[in-house]
Amino acid sequence: MKKSIIRSTGRALPSRVVTNDDLVELLDTSDEWIKQRTGIEQRYWVPEDQEIGASDLGFDASLIALDRAGWTPEDIDFIIFATLSPDIFFPGSGCLLQDKLGLRSTPALDIRQQCTGFLYGLATADSYIKSGLASKILLVGAEVHSTGLDKTPRGRDVSVIFGDGAAALCVEGVDTDENIGVIASCLHADGKQADLLFAELPASRLPERITVDLIQNSTRHYASMNGRAVFKNALKKLPEVTKETLEKANMKLEDVDLIIPHQANLRINQAYCDILKLDQSKMFNNIQKYGNTTAATIPLALDEAMEQGLIGKKGDVVMFTSLGAGLTWGGILYIFP
Repeated sequence: MKKSIIRSTGRALPSRVVTNDDLVELLDTSDEWIKQRTGIEQRYWVPEDQEIGASDLGFDASLIALDRAGWTPEDIDFIIFATLSPDIFFPGSGCLLQDKLGLRSTPALDIRQQCTGFLYGLATADSYIKSGLASKILLVGAEVHSTGLDKTPRGRDVSVIFGDGAAALCVEGVDTDENIGVIASCLHADGKQADLLFAELPASRLPERITVDLIQNSTRHYASMNGRAVFKNALKKLPEVTKETLEKANMKLEDVDLIIPHQANLRINQAYCDILKLDQSKMFNNIQKYGNTTAATIPLALDEAMEQGLIGKKGDVVMFTSLGAGLTWGGILYIFP
């Protein structure tokens, strides 16, 4: 039976570290205010004087993952690129990454599922492998948020949260009857709540997508978030999808060695952990260092958790969960080979 295993991981971050203190005057905020509400202490932003897109960070992360897997770019059957901040409006960043890797016909798919982009991407990779459509897949989550943030006091609530970064996984199909790899995945969406977290522009539904007035006098191209509503949804949906995924895998919460949730807000993850009645050590968090890198948060955390030796041994069980814009949410259970 075909199983999808994570052969390797890699992560990449911009060189520019932005601490909370760096944002005090810019956003009329304070280190204490940011940490109390989000848990974030710093984040990485691309340098202001350089053109760096999501595919550039994704490329750096991919090279690390490919090297660790012992793959060359030519070994890749399929590229899946999850991002809400593509380098350009179109074509997708997956095609741009494909070119950077020196490939000329390898298929590339972009996934626009924001904070759950990694989960949708891993579930898609698993489906491609199990159907026989691909054997070796490069899955990338990468974001450059900093160039699209409202860096004035008006945008403070959103702008303090987001960071730039990328992570890549080499996902491979293996023939085995062992209970390993991607064991169960559960994905959901509720478009009725799309306006809780969204960026409206550029928008094809407008008579003109780009006008001088929209560019100069509108804030509609910046992200808008109803933080209270997102928080409430997360604390309802995340425990529910955790239970659903465990039931689908015929496993129990105590079987899980580590939960790696999306890194949207440390307070959400701490409350989520409390609802599950878990010790905080059973849930991995690194938003303190990186902020919210949306599609990159879970694979970036996975790479770091493996680096720290928290997971990665044969039989280790990890659960990935996320909720974000869409609204979309989901869970995936994975057992290390």
